Amino acid sequence: QVQLVESGGGLVQPGGSLRLSCAASGSIISIYVMNWYRQAPGKQRELVAHSISDSITHYADSVKGRFTISRDNAKNMVYLQMNSLKPEDTAVYYCNAVVRLVAGTTGDYWGQGTQVTVSS
Repeated sequence: QVQLVESGGGLVQPGGSLRLSCAASGSIISIYVMNWYRQAPGKQRELVAHSISDSITHYADSVKGRFTISRDNAKNMVYLQMNSLKPEDTAVYYCNAVVRLVAGTTGDYWGQGTQVTVSS
């Protein structure tokens, strides 16, 4: 069993910053991929940032230059530093991980989501 728990969401003014954290726990040998997605009301879930390793990352065009994904493999943690936040960044943010399990299989897991609201 693997659990992903996000934290760090909240209310912030436009131009402000937030740092989201995601902790993975359970029968994990290693984490292949860690991602952040978001879903705004009435919209489809979209990939915000993608990390295969600290040196291989990908960002949605809408957040390039403002958001940074990073990971601490020793702690099975992934972070999303969000700067210069805009009202259109308002959404529920989800952590997603593809992991190698102790059993030798691979699993795809999601966190419960954390709300980010950008408003004055």
